[in-house]
This record gives sequence, structure tokens and C-alpha cells, in this order.
Amino acid sequence: MQLVDTHVHLNFESFQPDLDEVAQNWREAGVVRLIHSCVEPSEFEGIQAIADRFPELSFAVGLHPLDVEKWTPDTASQILTLAQSDHRVVAIGETGLDFYKAENQDQQEQAFWEQLTIAHQLDLPVIVHCRDAADEMARLLRSFCADYGAIRGVMHCWSGTPKETQWFLDLGFYISFSGIVTFKSARQVQESAQMVPSDRLLIETDCPFLAPVPKRGERRNQPAYVRYVAEQVARLRQVPLDRLADETTANAYKVFRLSPEEHLSPFVPGFPCTPLPQTLERLQA
Repeated sequence: MQLVDTHVHLNFESFQPDLDEVAQNWREAGVVRLIHSCVEPSEFEGIQAIADRFPELSFAVGLHPLDVEKWTPDTASQILTLAQSDHRVVAIGETGLDFYKAENQDQQEQAFWEQLTIAHQLDLPVIVHCRDAADEMARLLRSFCADYGAIRGVMHCWSGTPKETQWFLDLGFYISFSGIVTFKSARQVQESAQMVPSDRLLIETDCPFLAPVPKRGERRNQPAYVRYVAEQVARLRQVPLDRLADETTANAYKVFRLSPEEHLSPFVPGFPCTPLPQTLERLQA
């Protein structure tokens, strides 16, 4: 069984003392690929260094909506240049809207639109952060698609209602579920996880945040724990875990255009380093 953790933040300080051990844990859990998100462009060099150490890591570049006060007239060109500078960049983000902790709606929307434009120009997916902003997010994305055409993307760490979920499915987006889906109180998230079509479903940890049950008491989440997310989503959808893993892995390869042959870790005990036959069939479909 192979898994892809589609959203990690391994550059955070809590991982620095034991990152090699953390990597060994994810490899033993069957995690063969990871997508490292980016909070702000200044992280880029550090993320590159981590990817140099762990070949199964691909990454993004962008500016988080809660950091838009750092947006300058040069930020868009900086993101564009960085995205073109390394073939391991597979997405723009994370970007989006967050109206839970901030009220600078106009500034967030402008920065998000600029990053959508970069993603469209480079034909890269966007990794979208959306908190307490689903109405505005759907409006902006519909407007962008009407003006420029369809754009690929992932609604990351999704916590919206089934109705909101359908909005983004209608826009062609993938929906990624984190440890939140394992929380007893997360009923609407669990309902959303049941309704997403199998070819639009992704899983993630968003580590070091949001450790899933049964690891929720731990202060640090880690990529190996994406298996618990997969197990919960498989239970909710009443499908075998192997099938859920195969579907979400194939979806991750497709949306991020990952090469099955490149950057796979050769160190996963008991796991092959190329996709399973079922995954290859889905990738070629």
C-alpha cells in the first residue's frame, strides 16, 4: 500500500531535531510522496534543502492569506521566478482566504488573485487555504475561471459543508482531508468526505498541525499519521483501505503531475518504489 501526504510543513522548527527519524516513520508507514507547502517565499531555500535530503518530496511556493501584510509590488514576480527555478515545484501555494483571524479581505483577495494568475500562467495547480470564506472563495474562483479559463487546484485541509464542497467540485477542484476528519465533532467534514467522487479525493496531514485520532494528544503531527486519515476516510466511504490508498495516490500524482519514476524514495521497507499496477492504470486513464 502506498500513500501520498499532499500537505506538509517539515521546515517548521519542531521537526529540526529529528527529521531523519520522522522520514523513517513515513517510509515505514508507506508514504511514498509528499507535497511541501509554502507559507511565504522566504521559506523557499529551506524547503529546497529538505527536498535535497528526501527525494520523495515535491513542493510549492506562495504566500499564505494570514501573511498578506508581507505582500509587496515585487512578491508576484518573486513567486513566479521561484516557481520556474526548480522542477520540483508542482504547485502555487498555499494561498487563499482566511477570514477567521483576519479582516483584511480586500488585501487577501488581491494577493490570491495574483497567485491564481501565476498558477494559470505556469499551468500549475493552486493549493487553496479557505477558512470562514467559502462564499467569497467560490465567487472569486468562478470569476477567475470566467475570465481566464479553468484552473487546477486543491481545497486543502477541507472543513466545509457538503453544499460548499459541491461548489468546488463543480469548479473542477480536488478536495483534501486532514486529521480533522477523524475528530468526533467533525460531522459535516465527514459528510463531505463521503460525497467527494473517488477521482477528486486527497488526503494530507497539514503537519505539524491537526494530529489525527488516535494521535490527537500529541503536540506534533507528522506525515506517517496520514495513514490514520486514510483509514478514517475509508471507513466513512465503506471501502477497503487499499482501495482508498490507491485512489488518493493516483489522484495526487494526477493533480500535481508527479512522475512515477522520479524522486521516489528507495528506502521504504516492504513497499515498492513505483506505483502499484492499479495506480498506473489510473494515471494513464
